Amino acid sequence: MATVTETTIAQKLEALLKLQTIDSALDNIKKVRGDLPEEVRDLEDEIIGMETRLSKFQQEIETLDEQISGYKNAKKESEKLITKYKEQQMNVRNNREFEAISKEVELQGIEMEIADKRIKEIDFKVLNKNDEVAGVESALFERKKDLEIKQKELELIIAESEEDEQKSLKDREKAMKIVDARLLKSYEKLRDNARNGLAVVMVKRGACGGCFSSVPPQRQTDIKDKKKIIVCEHCGRVFAGVEDVIPAPEKEKKTRGKVTTAAAAAAAATAAAAVIAE
Repeated sequence: MATVTETTIAQKLEALLKLQTIDSALDNIKKVRGDLPEEVRDLEDEIIGMETRLSKFQQEIETLDEQISGYKNAKKESEKLITKYKEQQMNVRNNREFEAISKEVELQGIEMEIADKRIKEIDFKVLNKNDEVAGVESALFERKKDLEIKQKELELIIAESEEDEQKSLKDREKAMKIVDARLLKSYEKLRDNARNGLAVVMVKRGACGGCFSSVPPQRQTDIKDKKKIIVCEHCGRVFAGVEDVIPAPEKEKKTRGKVTTAAAAAAAATAAAAVIAE
């Protein structure tokens, strides 16, 4: 019967650190692209909004044109009725009929005046709408030019980093399968809340590699031992290990300086003794 190999804490931390390294590489690719992707999306949304406004304006203009046509047709009907009523006036039998028809003629004349007034009002609205359409079309033309420029810039940057990005994404898929499910969930949560996207860090120069808070020596020893998962007490990031501090070269220079000074002092003392002996 096959035995299940238990993953050690050290292996879990190594898997987490590898995933963090890959994610940091992907973050750097996104940084190179900067705000371009968001700018492109904003321009696309703005263009859609403008096109929607244009469509709405066109519908409003069509509705106004229909109203104008309606009033023009009403005028024609009034003109026909006036012609008809005037013909009837020629055949009236008494003044009462003549006055009744005259009132109808007058009424149709008023209807025509109202129609003319409404047509002028609507023509003015159409004129204003056409001005708005021209303004939006001009702005839309400029936005489309801006979008074309931004898209070309973004395509160029993506083309330069696409190979690295695709490789990193594939590596990430593999790395995620190795990481413990519970740790992966915590890792993703930490990354979402971290400004720099760092969820797993090393202790560098006695401080957390994420928030730079000091880490006590005993805690550093525990982190080095990798017997348990240890997180930063201040930011909650997971410690993957402690980076060894390389001695600064200045110290060597100082030591050499001390040796040189001692040798010079000894030589001076010898010379002084020789002078005294003479």
